[in-house]
Amino acid sequence: MRIRPEKVAHLMRREVAEILQQKLRDPRVSAMVSVTDVEVTHDLSFARVFVSIMGSPEERGATMQALGHAAGFVRHELGPRLGLRFVHDDSLERGARVEDLLKRLHDGRPVEDEEPE
Repeated sequence: MRIRPEKVAHLMRREVAEILQQKLRDPRVSAMVSVTDVEVTHDLSFARVFVSIMGSPEERGATMQALGHAAGFVRHELGPRLGLRFVHDDSLERGARVEDLLKRLHDGRPVEDEEPE
């Protein structure tokens, strides 16, 4: 099953907005911060969060600086909320083993039996 990046991005946008509104206790982050969009790479390894900030240029600068400092906290809060589960896929190892067995058979070398794990 493949997780669609668009679906993850939509869920992240909602969750980041809630974290900023409910959990983040930095006075430099004004109440006038809105999460407008989230872009996620296809492999889900990187996300860019777009925010809109109402206020003076100085307030926007201070808020962006505070959000930069809060990025680790937001990532930590996102983990359990997203419900993403990572499962080890050993298909590459199994494929390499099959390829090795086929090469041994082709070369006329003996193939050892393995105990199943």
